[in-house]
Parts: sequence; C-alpha cells; structure tokens
Amino acid sequence: MRVPYDFNVNNEYCLMKSKLVLFVLLVATFTVSAQWQPAGDKIKTRWATQIDVNNVLPEYPRPIMERGEWQNLNGLWNYAILPVGKQKPANFDGQILVPFAVESSLSGVQKRVGSDNELWYQREFTVPSKWRNNKILLHFGAVDWKADVWVNGVKVGQHTGGYTPFSFDITPALVNGNNTLVVKVWDSTDEGYQPRGKQVNKPEGIWYTPVTGIWQTVWLEPVPETHIENIRITPDVDKNILAVQAITNVCTSAAKIEVKVKEGSRVVATGQAINNLPVEITMPENVKLWSPDSPHLYDLEITLWDGNKQLDKVASYAAMRKYSMKRDDKGIVRLQLNNKDLFHFGPLDQGWWPDGLYTAPSDEALEYDVVKTKELGFNMIRKHVKVEPARWYTHCDRHGIIVWQDMPNGDRSPEWQMRKYFDGVERVRSAESEANFRKEWKEIMDYLYSYPSIGVWVPFNEAWGQFKTREITEWTKQYDPSRLVNPASGGNHYPVGDMLDLHQYPAPQLYLYDAQRATVLGEYGGIGWANKEHLWEPDRNWGYVQFNSSKEVTDEYIKYAEQLKQLIRQGFSAAVYTQTTDVEVEVNGLLTYDRKLVKVDEDRVRKVNQEICNILSK
Repeated sequence: MRVPYDFNVNNEYCLMKSKLVLFVLLVATFTVSAQWQPAGDKIKTRWATQIDVNNVLPEYPRPIMERGEWQNLNGLWNYAILPVGKQKPANFDGQILVPFAVESSLSGVQKRVGSDNELWYQREFTVPSKWRNNKILLHFGAVDWKADVWVNGVKVGQHTGGYTPFSFDITPALVNGNNTLVVKVWDSTDEGYQPRGKQVNKPEGIWYTPVTGIWQTVWLEPVPETHIENIRITPDVDKNILAVQAITNVCTSAAKIEVKVKEGSRVVATGQAINNLPVEITMPENVKLWSPDSPHLYDLEITLWDGNKQLDKVASYAAMRKYSMKRDDKGIVRLQLNNKDLFHFGPLDQGWWPDGLYTAPSDEALEYDVVKTKELGFNMIRKHVKVEPARWYTHCDRHGIIVWQDMPNGDRSPEWQMRKYFDGVERVRSAESEANFRKEWKEIMDYLYSYPSIGVWVPFNEAWGQFKTREITEWTKQYDPSRLVNPASGGNHYPVGDMLDLHQYPAPQLYLYDAQRATVLGEYGGIGWANKEHLWEPDRNWGYVQFNSSKEVTDEYIKYAEQLKQLIRQGFSAAVYTQTTDVEVEVNGLLTYDRKLVKVDEDRVRKVNQEICNILSK
C-alpha cells in the first residue's frame, strides 16, 4: 500500500529505513559515477573535462524569479529506448547524464531515437522533511518534444514543446521516503510539424544532429499553498514607471502584492496592488537606464501578502530601457534604445556545443559565449532558431547584450527550400500545425517577456515554414508592444512589422530598401576557416567562403565591416554577422566549435565592431 506524503510520520523504523536507502543510493551513485564518461570521439570543450556527475549544472535555473529552497534532480538517471506504444520498461538500457540529450556525447549514451521509438527516463528522489506543509513543484527547463511524466506510478502531467519550461504540482502523488520519477519522451525531429530549429535526421551543411528528450535542468521547489506562479515586468522609460505583475495560482482579491526596488541593500522605490493588477512603481528621478554600455539592473523583492501574513516571496531583477524606432534627419528609419539611435550589431548565435549539443557543459561555458561576444565589440546577439535556458538571458542582461529572439522553425518540406523568397507565396499549414505554432510561440514569448535584453522578436526565418505572415506578425506586436518585431528574417517579405530584413552572403549588400520600416541586414559574412585541430569531422567541412589563416579571415572580416559602414549611411539600421562559432561541419565561426580558438585577431575585430556600434551616435 502506498504511504501518503506526510512528513509528520517520524518514527525510528522510518528513520533507519531512510538512512539505509540513502546509503545504498550513495554507494550506487559512486559506483556508476566512476564508470560514466563522455561517449564518442568528437572534439569537446574544455568544460567537458570538469563535469561532476553528482553536481551537474548546479546553479539556480530561473534567476528572473528566485526562491531560496530548491533541489536539483540533474545527474545519472536510468534510460531505455523502446518502440512507440510500449509500456514502461521492466529493465533499462543503462544510465544517462541528465540534462544532456541522448544523442550528445555528455549524456554518456550518444544514441539516436527516431520517430518510431520513445525515450524513457527513471530516477529516485526524496523530499526534504523541512519542506513539509508546502506544495511540491516538479520543474523541467525544457524537454524536446512531447513529455509524459509519472511520480510513483501516478500520471502528473504532459507537455508538448521543445523550448520552454513547464512544471507540475506533484504533491498528491508523493510518498514518504523514496519517490520514483518516470518520464517518457517522443520526438520526430524533422518528420513532423513541431518547431525544431536546425535539427535534422540526416545532418549536413547548415543542418545538425537531432536533440531528443531532457536538455535543461530538472528540479524540485517547495511553494506555499497560495504562491506566485509567474511575473511579468514592463518598464516605461517615458513615464519613468516600472510595472510588475505577479501572477498567482489562486485568483483572490484578498492577496496583496508588494514590490520593493533595490540598489544593493538600499530600497529606492516601492509599490503595491491587489486584484491581480500590476504594481506600477514610480522610479527615482535619477533613474539609471540599461544599455550595452551601462547594463544597470535593479533588484526586486516581490512579496505576496494576506493581510499581515506573508504568503510567498521571490527575488527578481529589472531594467529601465526602451526599444523603439524613429526617422533620422535623412529620413532613414533607425532603431532606438532609450530614445537614442543605436545600430544593432552582433553575431548569429546558434547555441550548439560539440559535447552537449543543445546544452552547454557548464554555466561558465554558457556565459563564455556572451562574454566573448561582448569582448569582440558587439552589442547584440541574434539567437538563431533556438531558445536558451533562462540563465543565458540573465547573462545577456548582466553583460549588456541586446537579443534578437528567433522562433525555432519547423514544418518545412524539402521542396519549400527551393522557392524564391520574394514570390509572395506562403505555405499553408494544417490546422494542427498552425495551432501548435501559435501555442509554442506564445509560450516562448511568455517565458522570455521579463528579460530586459530581449529587444526584437523574429517569428520567421527565410521562409522556413513561414505562413500567415501578416497575421502572426500583427499578433506578436499586439501581444508585446514593448518590443520590435522582425516579421521574416531573410524570408518572404510583406509590408508588416517593424523591419525589412535582408540576407546576403558573403559580403554585405543593400539590394532592397523600405522607407517606412527599418532596413536591416539579418545575415551576412560566413567567412570560413577549417582549422585542422578543431574540426567536428576531418572532411566534409563547409563555409560560404574559405580561408587558411587567422590573418586572412580577419582581413576579410575587416573588408566586409568597412563596406557595411558605407551601407549604414545609405540605409541599414542593424546587421548580423554569421556566426559566433563553428557548428558541426559548418566552419563559419569567429570561434571554433570547441571554443578553444578565436579565429580572428580580437583587437582588430573589436576596434572595427565598436566603430560600427557607435556609428549612429556620432
């Protein structure tokens, strides 16, 4: 018989049993840990050698809304790959290191799953006794694509969507002592309609290895019976107001939200609201604005009250900043930050890793790409057809990098690749496909809404699954009027949204111009160098143009940069260089795929990049 979840059960027998179970688990974990190692012989980052299987990605996974108590469930889990429709396996195939996808080296497995199979996970966990009298939430950072979850044989939830976090209240399913968590995942990669970015079943060129299953942190969190589920932060620079909406799990007018805005330990502004209304806080007259040159963040303390009783409390942060557009004295529509012209300039960032695929081997590695981008003199990153873990966006917030966020593409047939970008023909999706696109795009926007660094939403890229462009763009703009919308980066162009986005390889060209919107260069460059010591594969490497040394690559980069300067004066208001790193057989990166070599002269590139970023402020 299942003993219900009751922390008040506390006798000598239970205590001895718990200690015995803990001892067995520690011995088992130590034994398997000694056997775990990365799979395969591909190149790896330096962080791959630093992984501790008992302490994988230990950082708090949701810095925009933080509580003090939580439990990380990353580590070694049992796994099995079974045909679709089979029941939970009686025996497992081995162990997998969560949260690395099963196809990755760092999972310790490196196996394909495919649409005919399902991936099963299992692990045990215990709930700390000090969490009694709380609800227990089970959080997943991201699982690609369809996840079914059981706790102690009780179905606790299902989620579809490979890029956004989700959670379940698992309290009724818990028992004292050991609990068993089982997850089943199905993903068809490029055989279905779901968004999947650059993943394909047959990787080549600009298309990469599939990612299946859990690929972000799994964790437990205790919360009060009435608690804050989400927060939505909106700055208004013109009115000098910061709006903070705390969304609770219970719609009750009795609850009051109090927000304190802090600089260090000093409270600089406060506000309160009831009836689930946003707290509108008047900021100090000497408010500090966020920008790439000065990425100032205010700490937030958000408290939920019932009278004088504190129900819940979370820590967050916010920035005062404004994204907008304005016509300059030459009639060119320019992007603005805080009501000043700013040329957005940064790399196309795919967010792939040779050892972890979608998952960086450590938080230091995740932050490294952001830091290196800033050190190279850029002020922006276009996050290309992928969504990152929450901590990546916090790194951008802290270091002062504007983010253009793509919707991961999907539902694209081979013949659609060959269509011209300007023929005015749009793909017709099935009702199921369209509904899923809208669901996942809204979830992505909700997930990232409060991060100050997000400046531009990009729902489509190069006609990859592009449909109902006007309708989707207008909905995106209406749903979040605080940001700019790039309707189709390099795709089928329609007079909607805030930008006309051109793609041109390798050298920049201004071949179309929009006098009513900002004209931007969404992709250019792709200067390749296949450095022999840092290749995913020794042969089969690909680049838009190929060179053989750092000096040659840097010279070509500077040549394109000087051409770009002239085109900015003629009408470009932003540009995206391809790309941050090499990815698999694509060798167009400023860095090698293993992040061990910066392929350009950093000083020369930084100098010209800073000139470009500041060109409109002179």
